[in-house]
Amino acid sequence: MKKEVDEISQEMLPEAIRKQLPRLYANEALGLAALARVKFFTPDSSWTWYASEFDGEDLFFGLVIGLEVELGYFSLAELQTVRGPLGLPIERSLHFEPKSLQELREHYEQNGWAY
Repeated sequence: MKKEVDEISQEMLPEAIRKQLPRLYANEALGLAALARVKFFTPDSSWTWYASEFDGEDLFFGLVIGLEVELGYFSLAELQTVRGPLGLPIERSLHFEPKSLQELREHYEQNGWAY
């Protein structure tokens, strides 16, 4: 099944989205007002990663909703290799509209689920 799932996997970070992401530390002065421009999620679990900055190669900064809700760094390479409990790969949301990290965090804290 893993091979079948890998064959239908989407491109995690197309060039058009790469270009939209500010470089690491570019949004530092904005704090939680910085916009998350891309959302990654596990379709068979409750983990979600919102990227607001990217180093251009592998490292993102943004909001991570998993066991905790926290700001931090995460790796494109790891997102591409990790599988959820049913063996499904992490996906990029095709319909996510940019939102501030603050809005995303507050939504999760009030509703118990990620946008």
